[in-house]
Amino acid sequence: MKIYSSFDAPSLRRSVENGTLEQRKAVLDILEEVRNSGDEALYFFTNKFDGVSLSTLKVTDKEIAEAYERVDNTLIGIMREAAQNIQEYHEKQQKTSWMMTRPDGTILGQKVTPLDSVGVYVPGGTAAYPSSVLMTVVPAVVAGVERIVMVSPPQKDGALNASVLVAAKEAGVTEIYKVGGAQAIAALAYGTKSIKPVDKIVGPGNIYVALAKREVFGIVDIDMIAGPSEIVVLADETANAHEVAADLLSQAEHDPRSSCCLVTASQSLAEAVQKEVELQLQTLPRKEIARASIDEYGAIYVTENLEEAIKVVNELAPEHLEIIVEKAQESLAKIKHAGAIFVGRYSSEPVGDYFAGTNHVLPTNGTARFSSPLNLDDYQKKSSVILYSDAAFKENASKIAAFARSEGLEAHARAIESRFKEEM
Repeated sequence: MKIYSSFDAPSLRRSVENGTLEQRKAVLDILEEVRNSGDEALYFFTNKFDGVSLSTLKVTDKEIAEAYERVDNTLIGIMREAAQNIQEYHEKQQKTSWMMTRPDGTILGQKVTPLDSVGVYVPGGTAAYPSSVLMTVVPAVVAGVERIVMVSPPQKDGALNASVLVAAKEAGVTEIYKVGGAQAIAALAYGTKSIKPVDKIVGPGNIYVALAKREVFGIVDIDMIAGPSEIVVLADETANAHEVAADLLSQAEHDPRSSCCLVTASQSLAEAVQKEVELQLQTLPRKEIARASIDEYGAIYVTENLEEAIKVVNELAPEHLEIIVEKAQESLAKIKHAGAIFVGRYSSEPVGDYFAGTNHVLPTNGTARFSSPLNLDDYQKKSSVILYSDAAFKENASKIAAFARSEGLEAHARAIESRFKEEM
């Protein structure tokens, strides 16, 4: 990792907008093919991209039962406990419908309704992510979504990862299909003979999945356009260099385009972490991925003081932020932009990834400036309720009609006047 002053550090943005024209064209072609050919296209692309020839897309109850036999009971217990933590955290976010009454008898309110159906994308490929299943499905169940459809690319043997299937069953998924990539997003958005369309698609994926989600937005809703993972550690001289380096590498091993940054006012800590990263890289099983991430998107920012360091953090607006400074709570109060904030030595980022209960589907690439983690609001919609009273209408009808005419909308005005025109 290179050490920079906070003023000469390079841009580390890795937006999905950086997808090549070839990638974007490929996604558009896949979407169109699935829209036109349905299941036939799904089988074709699964064979082409995953090297698997399937006879059916839907996961059976038998496959789920077999998955339970292959997963260690201890891990199943851990997943159940994690799911309970996620459920409790998201239950606190629950909003209810409300009504207000004005003195003139008018009733105004908001009706909160769960979505009918949600599609959950779970990545496959180089790793299996049962934790992502829990993070995307449990909040949907808490929100009251009735139909939860999971899609994930099959392994070479044509099956889904056993721990992913167990997590899906434990979390409350109602349908599971063996399909991934842009073609899975197309199926969820447009529907096929096997897969009925959903109202919203959530969950992280590679750049093809991200580009596909962007293209189908408007036909369905989506949670966010997620880029590669990232972490920023805000630390001072009280931090342990070995622990900081380990936390940085916990994100570097995700993807060659993951970003890992230390922001500190301590030159000695910066140099110690730099050395520790190199040492720990040597023994990582995914060291080639982590090495590429560190070399291309890793950085250590050395600032003049803590205040400047906090300013840098807010400018980066990271997906994950760890605060490991002497007065962490004071620094927390000054943070404006971050997806998830981990405070103190024992709040290592994987605590939130797996177990604490907060959601690990988070805004990336600086979008924490205006976006939030996946939460219960993503699975619900709100309708305005207006019950205008007789008295309120008589008092305000002429004002409403005048307002409409000021915008050149005569029919709007007449719609009002048709009710009490004789009294106006």
